[in-house]
Amino acid sequence: MAVQLGYRNVYRYPQGYPEWQAKGLPAESAPLDPTKISAEPKAPGALHGWAMIWTLLAIFGGGLALNLTPCVYPLIPITVSYFGTKTGRGRDKLAIHGLLYLAGLSATNSALGVAAALTGGLMGAALQHPVVLVVVATVLVLFAAGLFGFWELRLPDRLTRAASKSYSGYFGSLFMGLTLGVVAAPCVGPFVLGLLTWVASMGSPWLGFLVFFTLSLGLGLPLLLLGMFSGSLDKLPGSGEWMLWVKKLMGWVLIGMAAYFVRPLFPNAVGPFLLAAVAVAGGLHLGWLDHTKSAFRGFRWLRTGTGLAGLATAAFLIGSWAIIGPGIFWQPYSDQLLAEAKKAGKPVIIDFSATWCTPCRELDEVTFHDPRVVKRAERYFVMVKVDLTSAGDAGNERLVVQYGIKGVPTIVFLDSQGQEQPDLRLSGFLTPDRFLKRMAQARQAHAVDFRKRTANEAAKKHVESPPFHKRVLRKALETL
Repeated sequence: MAVQLGYRNVYRYPQGYPEWQAKGLPAESAPLDPTKISAEPKAPGALHGWAMIWTLLAIFGGGLALNLTPCVYPLIPITVSYFGTKTGRGRDKLAIHGLLYLAGLSATNSALGVAAALTGGLMGAALQHPVVLVVVATVLVLFAAGLFGFWELRLPDRLTRAASKSYSGYFGSLFMGLTLGVVAAPCVGPFVLGLLTWVASMGSPWLGFLVFFTLSLGLGLPLLLLGMFSGSLDKLPGSGEWMLWVKKLMGWVLIGMAAYFVRPLFPNAVGPFLLAAVAVAGGLHLGWLDHTKSAFRGFRWLRTGTGLAGLATAAFLIGSWAIIGPGIFWQPYSDQLLAEAKKAGKPVIIDFSATWCTPCRELDEVTFHDPRVVKRAERYFVMVKVDLTSAGDAGNERLVVQYGIKGVPTIVFLDSQGQEQPDLRLSGFLTPDRFLKRMAQARQAHAVDFRKRTANEAAKKHVESPPFHKRVLRKALETL
């Protein structure tokens, strides 16, 4: 019998909360002071640590390379002449104009990145369908064909003239940065489209902002420095055919993005070979097969270095695939499997994932192939995977509702009694070291639960067994 204590919806159950919970009776809890309870930190996205640094450096390099395309390169003397009219106003004011110019460019591109990332849920749902993956890859290949010179993308002259119109004052510097992307769209647009599609599939607004802010720095920083130090303009190589080679380089980047998006359509072992094939083809074409020539020194070395970089990238992809160790052995979900785990007293880890999900692949390729994670999972846990790649499976839909899955990846930890440990639930990518900590917490909770059950069984046995002298008397009577 529950006794009401005078508080609203608060009761005391004489046998204690564990017995109440075991019977499935309703219960709610809340911290005494929510303001002092810090939220559990979000797991990092698919980019983290050195992967984040190298990716951002590559995007920054892409922004630098875009300055050498035929659409952006003519803007260099325009930008230099514009900032040249500000030199008489002092270096400080010139720096303010330059920062406003860079801020305008960053605001435009970063807004695109955040908007794309906010559609991440929609994009992720759409990428469940192979048709959508093929369409995205086809669009990227078509834009790559335009950069290769098979067709040309042009904006209406009226829009180009409006974007290139000059204004005075600080607003003029800001406006130039805001509209640079419009003027350079024929060359910048395809590359930006590929990044937008990738960022949308990641579904992280802050990552979208960071990626496109980095791209803006790479695109705008050289123009800013040349504007502030206009004397360096004569040191730039003259325009020529080599700028068409840069467009072809951007085209191969888009081909690589297309291969990245169709990779889920193939077995896991095919993905590295597909990307390696693109790297080899791009390296051979840009390094040796393309006959673009240039008068400025170093172009031959640039071509050769790019070709060798493509071959090295392919070797790295194949080598990484070859040396990767065995991953976790996953079992498909079944009620019988969970019942057997409960009977054996082993905790369970359930991984809700999908092949189109980038963080899911990151978890599988990095965390779930880490030897320490594999060893601990094999020894102490029952590992279960629920594949949500294909929609419409009644069993999977039941599990999504049962466990309250909002998105993938989601990893659920169950204790040895089949009850979820909500504080350990994971949504997103987690490094092997941090995942090992969660596994240790799950084991610790399992050990505490085991000691409690052992103590309860011992106490119950002690209560049910008769006193010693009664057992002796009963034994004597049975002997007689």
